[in-house]
Amino acid sequence: MQQSLFASTAGNIESNSQTLIQECIDMVDADVCLVHHWIKAPVADKLLNYFINELQWSQAEITLFGKTRPVPRLQAWYGDKGTDYAYSGLKMQPLPWDERLLKLKQHCEQSCQTRFNSVLANLYRDGQDSMGMHADNEPELGSRPVIASLSLGETRNFDFKHIKSGEKKRLRLEHGSLLIMRGDTQQNWHHGINKTKRVNEPRINFTFRQVHTQSQY
Repeated sequence: MQQSLFASTAGNIESNSQTLIQECIDMVDADVCLVHHWIKAPVADKLLNYFINELQWSQAEITLFGKTRPVPRLQAWYGDKGTDYAYSGLKMQPLPWDERLLKLKQHCEQSCQTRFNSVLANLYRDGQDSMGMHADNEPELGSRPVIASLSLGETRNFDFKHIKSGEKKRLRLEHGSLLIMRGDTQQNWHHGINKTKRVNEPRINFTFRQVHTQSQY
């Protein structure tokens, strides 16, 4: 059990004392917890609408196995100055913090008891948008990063696969839920989101993280 989180007015986000259930996921070589209803539904609805319309979304291109193709979702990278980030040949420089996104970060820091300086925002427009299997194990994240993953919008399946054993685990990330991955999770498991014909509504995912400078890793 833990205490947090959001109450809302039309244009503001404020802290609210509320009992939440944190589910620890049974996964070997990992430390994964899922907080259900981390944001209450009425607030999550307003935030979803706000972020879809106000963040600076773009569709990047990445090169894999010699082929360049558009990323199957929209993205935006926000963070402190100097938190440049790169994966799959894609280099991103941080946009300045949106006020409401910064407040979300601060509440994530309270819940996770760690500091974040950046966030990757992904907009899945419908079930045809996806995320390939990968691990958040880039050097600038450190060896045992804490990743806080907030979901807004349509529920999507989130799949894990153990890198060595091939063991699989599937979670359903619901509107307003917070997934927290710690410890050796990124060293031992890949994760991703498959395409589906069953989903027609959008979903936003925010993965808050701490990017280290070159001198720190």
